[in-house]
Amino acid sequence: MSKSLSRRRARQILAAAAETHLLVVGDVMLDQFIWGSVARISPEAPVPVVDFNRESYMPGGAANVARNLTALEISTDLFGAVGRDDAASHLKSLLKSQHVGCRGLLASETRPTSLKTRIVAHQQQVVRIDRENRDGLDARLTKRLVGSIRAQIQESAAVIVGDYGKGVVTQPLLEELKALCRRHGVWLSLDPKPVHHLDLSGLSLITPNRKEAFELAKVPDETRNPNPLADPNLMQAAGRLLEELRPAVLLITLGELGMLLCQRGQPPFHIPTVAQEVFDVSGAGDTVIATFTLAIAAGASPIEAAILSNHAAGIVVGKIGTATVTPEELLASFKPA
Repeated sequence: MSKSLSRRRARQILAAAAETHLLVVGDVMLDQFIWGSVARISPEAPVPVVDFNRESYMPGGAANVARNLTALEISTDLFGAVGRDDAASHLKSLLKSQHVGCRGLLASETRPTSLKTRIVAHQQQVVRIDRENRDGLDARLTKRLVGSIRAQIQESAAVIVGDYGKGVVTQPLLEELKALCRRHGVWLSLDPKPVHHLDLSGLSLITPNRKEAFELAKVPDETRNPNPLADPNLMQAAGRLLEELRPAVLLITLGELGMLLCQRGQPPFHIPTVAQEVFDVSGAGDTVIATFTLAIAAGASPIEAAILSNHAAGIVVGKIGTATVTPEELLASFKPA
């Protein structure tokens, strides 16, 4: 099996993926950015005074996974819970403009739409304000959500679960998704949040970062090696996750060290980062799980999918804010065949 990916093959994968339909399930949120500048300290308290310049909004959490898919021209429907509030209306408007299907965003009477407000001065975040309810989704809303997903699962090639610890991804929801995907032969990817202590066994793909991988494996991260394959702690954590959770694929993202692709019965495969410049890593994990999953849905091998997602992540970290990548940008990052 080839351990490289040409531009021609990447183009074939993207073309095949464009014929598929993917579902994204999880914690959706609206990211608000207030941009300004600082020239003085407040006389009231030792804090900077931010002179307002402008504000902008972006879909966040699982909604950012969905917009990463549609940016790559993949038909996508998003499922989650929002409030009956202005933030929900704004989020849906943004998503529709980016061609994300929103019928699966169910309105809750008791939960506000998760809204994260970041105040940024001179490209540096000063403070973040979170307005949200992190309680687990109630049984009634979970049942409605599962029903909405069940109605579309047969026409879908894969499901991506985005767990950001906001209460939508509960064990009952996850068990229903596992059963649905098994029954219909659908790939199931999940970006984990170890603090949730969910049973993550039986998934197709898990994409923790290094910190999350060690937390999930309950292994101390005591030493690091610039060569991940020669890092005994990392190898121990990866081995334990493969043995205990038995995913088809474990993809550990390692920041500036790239990614580690692990499968049972096969030696781990290290993909070095291709990022040229790093301006903002926020949302890079969303890009990774979106790109990897769409590649698998298109018939790519796990190694091809990992290389493609590594290139996509290398592009988005070179942009400010939670960003996406276009097919043209992604293909241009590969050397001509």
